[in-house]
Amino acid sequence: MLHGSCLCGLVQYEYSGELGPIAMCHCSQCRRAQGSAYATNSPIQASQFQFVEGRDLVKEFESKAGKKRAFCSECGSPLYSRLDSKPDRLRLRIGTLKTPIEAKPEYHIFASSAAEWYEFTDNLPRYAELEDGPLV
Repeated sequence: MLHGSCLCGLVQYEYSGELGPIAMCHCSQCRRAQGSAYATNSPIQASQFQFVEGRDLVKEFESKAGKKRAFCSECGSPLYSRLDSKPDRLRLRIGTLKTPIEAKPEYHIFASSAAEWYEFTDNLPRYAELEDGPLV
C-alpha cells in the first residue's frame, strides 16, 4: 500500500496497486501546473486509488477538453490528472507520495517542449510526444 498527501496534509490518499512506468513530462501545461521544468507522473489504476481524508478539498481543473488536473484547494498541491476517455486510469504525481518507492523515472515525454533553460543530464530515453513513448 502506498500513501500520499498534499503539502498541507489535509488531503490524504492511498493506492493499493502497482505503479506504472514513471515519466517526466515536459509539456508546457505540466510545466505551468507544477511550476517546474517537468511533472513526474505514473499511470495508476483509478479503482485502486482512494482518498482517506480531505476528498472534499480536491478540486479538478479542466486544462483542455476532456483532461482534468486534480489539486488540493487549500495548498494547491497537484495530485493527479485524468482523461475522460480513460476513466480507469489516473496519472499520479509521484512527488505527493509519502511511502518510499524503489522505482525510478524511466523516460522523458514531450522532450521537444522542454523549457529552454532546462538541461537534460541523464541518459534516459526522450520522446518528442506522448504517443512516441512507452505505455502511458
